[in-house]
Amino acid sequence: MNFTYPKSEKLKSKKTIDLLFSEGKSVSKFPLRLVYIESDYGIATDSEQKIKMGVSVSKKYFKHAVDRNYFKRVLRETYRLNKHLLTENLDKPYAFMFFYQTKERLTYQEIETKTIQLFEKFLVQIKKEE
Repeated sequence: MNFTYPKSEKLKSKKTIDLLFSEGKSVSKFPLRLVYIESDYGIATDSEQKIKMGVSVSKKYFKHAVDRNYFKRVLRETYRLNKHLLTENLDKPYAFMFFYQTKERLTYQEIETKTIQLFEKFLVQIKKEE
């Protein structure tokens, strides 16, 4: 199992990000939210290339960049360690934006358990849509 978060997996395309916000669907597990859209990348056969992921923490809740950066690092890390839940169960490529949406300062363990629950909820929703 590959626990990496390579540059090729990072969501950087402005077009895709705009699509996420205009047409994307979302799933939430307070305080985390995952906005997703099925993407049409020319994706290789690598299972890791099925996903493009971006993270975001609101300036509204965390005024200082230091705090926002800390939570972005935590989100990236919880994604990196648990992305196998997504890659093993997805057939099509997806683009995701991962949000932390509260003023509460949750611990790493709390965020990780919420991330796992969120990914499981996402997979259930995807199965319903098919």
